[in-house]
Amino acid sequence: MAPEKPLCLPSLLLPLLTLLLPQADTRSFVVDRDHNRFLLDGAPFRYVSGSLHYFRVPRVLWADRLFKMRMSGLNVVQFYVPWNYHEPEPGVYNFNGSRDLFAFLKEATLANLLVILRPGPYICAEWEMGGLPAWLLRKPKIHLRTSDPDFLAAVDSWFKVLLPRIYPWLYHNGGNIISIQVENEYGSYRACDVSYMRHLAGLFRALLGDKILLFTTDGPEGLKCGSLQGLYTTVDFGPADNMTKIFGLLRKYEPRGPLVNSEYYTGWLDYWGQNHSTRSVPAVTKGLEKMLKLGASVNMYMFHGGTNFGYWNGADEKGRFLPITTSYDYDAPISEAGDPTPKLFAIRNVISKVKNPALRCWNRVSLCAFPMAPERIWAQFQEVPLGPLPPPSPKMKLGPLTLHLDGNLLDFLDLLCPQGPIHSILPMTFEAVNQVHGYMLYRTYLTYTVSEPTQLWVPNNGVHDRAYVMVDGVFQGVLERNMKHNVFLTGKVGDKLDVLLENMGRLSFGSNSSDFKGLLQPPILGQTILTQWMMFPLKVDNLVKWWFPIQPLKSSHPQAPSGPTFYSTTFPISNSGGDTFLFLPGWTKGQVWINGFNLGRYWTKRGPQQTLYVPRPLLFPRGTHNRITLLELENVPPQPQIQFLDRPILNSTKHRTYIYFLSGASEPMELSGH
Repeated sequence: MAPEKPLCLPSLLLPLLTLLLPQADTRSFVVDRDHNRFLLDGAPFRYVSGSLHYFRVPRVLWADRLFKMRMSGLNVVQFYVPWNYHEPEPGVYNFNGSRDLFAFLKEATLANLLVILRPGPYICAEWEMGGLPAWLLRKPKIHLRTSDPDFLAAVDSWFKVLLPRIYPWLYHNGGNIISIQVENEYGSYRACDVSYMRHLAGLFRALLGDKILLFTTDGPEGLKCGSLQGLYTTVDFGPADNMTKIFGLLRKYEPRGPLVNSEYYTGWLDYWGQNHSTRSVPAVTKGLEKMLKLGASVNMYMFHGGTNFGYWNGADEKGRFLPITTSYDYDAPISEAGDPTPKLFAIRNVISKVKNPALRCWNRVSLCAFPMAPERIWAQFQEVPLGPLPPPSPKMKLGPLTLHLDGNLLDFLDLLCPQGPIHSILPMTFEAVNQVHGYMLYRTYLTYTVSEPTQLWVPNNGVHDRAYVMVDGVFQGVLERNMKHNVFLTGKVGDKLDVLLENMGRLSFGSNSSDFKGLLQPPILGQTILTQWMMFPLKVDNLVKWWFPIQPLKSSHPQAPSGPTFYSTTFPISNSGGDTFLFLPGWTKGQVWINGFNLGRYWTKRGPQQTLYVPRPLLFPRGTHNRITLLELENVPPQPQIQFLDRPILNSTKHRTYIYFLSGASEPMELSGH
């Protein structure tokens, strides 16, 4: 007997899809509480999303990263909007270049990805001040993330600029934004100001209308204060957490509707002085598969971490001040350099296996007796794209290269601060003199001779965050926030006392109390309070970009320790150049610029990060020399050399890793805070 003829897929499938395809004027994304699901254009929908921050990736690389996310099986990208990145001064807005978030939305559309937007105003994200602009602190008594009229006025002004620009990109208006988060993990903030959250919700509704789905995100401990009636409640947790317990708790606040984990942690952040954080592939994929089998929607934080270029890293305070590293690799499925990792391929397999059972049947030219109802077929019609992911990008090795001394920082004071110093009896903070990032020099003169070594100290933990002390240009030592450093000075009457203050990144998570920078208290020498200060707000980036000398000075090397000192050199690359990783063996701590671009901070001595990611687009092609400039803050190695490696070193430290335990936990738990 002849075998039965297989069913014709096109003849059965096309009429069904014709019925299910949405009409152009019926675009919608809503919660179907009766069936615990989302509906996209009236059809059941479940998103599998990943976080990617446009502000941590050079614009020229956005398309590459988004394409790899789509090829991994994701149908949504989730990202924050950092307020301080776009409004550097009150009423001054920047949406150009790598700040053009609308160009990023367009790239997401081209990658066939929907968008979940998280505009804050507070975002955490391990970003400087959690995305809030530092100029808010020019009003020292302001209460952030509350109903304080000064804070609300600034928020309202910002959102009245941002949200109308977002409006055309909403899904029901023809764009790709399906939902928007209000605030961020507000339940982890001590204020618990319901009036503030209601004000934000009303503002979003007034500017965006009633059709867009607004939601909140909190860790399980923050649901009580973070959720708000009228906003859809979601939760975040990682692979080590009890999924059943947390989703059960979520149901107390959102009894009906789809389960959503808005931040499923694929990795974790790094602090200077601790080990590089990792999450195992089996732990991540096991939790993901379990959530998908429950029918939950999930966003993986992060899917691609990127880099805290410049001065944009944030900080935590858990017993002591913990600044975030320059690398935001996050042990994510796509590495800091944009390469697929084994974790990505494992996640892709899970998505393919769990998300699309119906389509696997169709691929065998059989409908498998319709394992699900016809109305659910459209929800599953999102197969992981066929074809391989792009291979890792080419990587370049170069060096070692010898750097040449340009001079001590104090030698360039007139260029670094062309407007001259600000005078005050007592030292002033960065915020008081409108210095947002980087460095400020405090100078006074000894009013008496100090013959015996005498301790210099700042009461009440008043160094925010790290101070480099010099007497008549000679480096004496370091004072650091929450750390005990002994600096003893001698000097003659009239000697210059210089204290260079570094802002290491404002607090970004949790209490987010006003984190002022600089000398918050006047330094004390022995028992004498030092007064009559000059403050020099330093524009280091301007100097490096436009005026910095290339020719080495006559002095080939300063005496050790060097103190704040500039070094630079130039170098060509070959046609085969690619991405690379700057390695600084023997250097201590400082800042790096390549072709005027602020690559970020290094802290070789403390670790764990030993290399800085250098994207290929930052380098000039063959025939043009590239310039690298270092500001070493403490001590230059005997051989001032650097190397470019073809792989990163992110986990090298002599310091122990700090593990935090939640109350009642029997194993290390991941603390939410993004």
